[in-house]
Amino acid sequence: MARRGFLRCATAASGLAAAPYMLTSAALGAEGKPPANDRICVGMIGMGGRGSGLGVGQVIGVCDPWRDRRERQAQARGATPYADFREMLARDEIDAVTIGTPDHWHVPIGVAAAKAGKDMYIEKPLGVSIREDIVCRETIHRYARVFQYGTQQRSSDHCRYGCELVRSGRIGEIKELIVVAPNSGPGGNDKPLPIPEGLDYDLWLGPARWTPYTGCPLGGGGWYHCYDYALGFIAGWGAHPLDILVWGYDTHLAGLWEVEGTGKIAPEGRHDAVYDWDVRIRFANGVKLRFTPGGDYTEFRGTEGWIGISRGGIRSDPPSLLKSPIGPNDVHLPVSRSHGGNFLEAIRTRNQPVSNIDDAVRSDIISQLGDIAIRVGRKITWDPIKETIVGDDDAARRMTRPMREPWRL
Repeated sequence: MARRGFLRCATAASGLAAAPYMLTSAALGAEGKPPANDRICVGMIGMGGRGSGLGVGQVIGVCDPWRDRRERQAQARGATPYADFREMLARDEIDAVTIGTPDHWHVPIGVAAAKAGKDMYIEKPLGVSIREDIVCRETIHRYARVFQYGTQQRSSDHCRYGCELVRSGRIGEIKELIVVAPNSGPGGNDKPLPIPEGLDYDLWLGPARWTPYTGCPLGGGGWYHCYDYALGFIAGWGAHPLDILVWGYDTHLAGLWEVEGTGKIAPEGRHDAVYDWDVRIRFANGVKLRFTPGGDYTEFRGTEGWIGISRGGIRSDPPSLLKSPIGPNDVHLPVSRSHGGNFLEAIRTRNQPVSNIDDAVRSDIISQLGDIAIRVGRKITWDPIKETIVGDDDAARRMTRPMREPWRL
């Protein structure tokens, strides 16, 4: 069990080794809380925007290369601030980490966390290359770590129910899959600016190529659309509806994939991620997938009807499908009604959480391949068993991204 003693957690959380700690009724498990020696000590890595909202367990450390962010969050949480995630990972008291950094840091920090013996909750998407995804999965399995992906819809009853209906054959044989996600777009300042005081810009860049500071790391999430740090919303938001897709259908068992797509890349400005994409995949079994921007939605079309699922709701044709109960002989998917709570329970039990690493890689690879097909401008073939692009050396090279020295996976 990846748990630590109460006094060690409490002392570490205070940041003052000599400070007294009063044992309260809450520490004994009152008010629906677990006893303190059952609490999981957590370090949070990435404290801007989404990352600052991922607090689970007993937070005893916060990390961010922005000084004001880490100090403000540390004070608010009674935790120790860190600029460098490696210092946090070296703490034996920490059982698990949340990783809510810009996308290019997700896998390098996740791999380091696994090697340090930490379980992890990683925000979506996973990596910025297919190789990163595969290395992350291999490392999670090798070190037997708990991994929860930030695809919170898996903790929604209606998303689970819709995928159970699909897997239980209510729409007959699947013929077509439709996925829609919000769009990226052009823009972004590309003129150098002074590096703000209190930002360790070299650490923020990490494995990404060195470029002058242009304000992209500032608030507003502009880095989402910069290819140095992310693939754009084709992955960053596409991860949500693509996750529902792989929860309801085994794309990795559908034979070879033929992937093609079109899209735009802005000729100027800092935003150079793909937008207005139109990705089409034909699986060897004849099923077709179309992935486009415009909303947040997954639709399964079969020989006897269709089911559409979004994080906001579910619909079907015929409507009677949604009155169909899931019987004892139907497919039952894992039940979670709290994404953070499911993560903590998996840490305690060492069972798989609802958003596991294998499915995270499967969904992420769809956006990765779509991006590659658009950038090379031709159809590519993916072997989901060997996990490689076949017959196209140039496209296959794009499965890997170079990492800036001295960073390694």
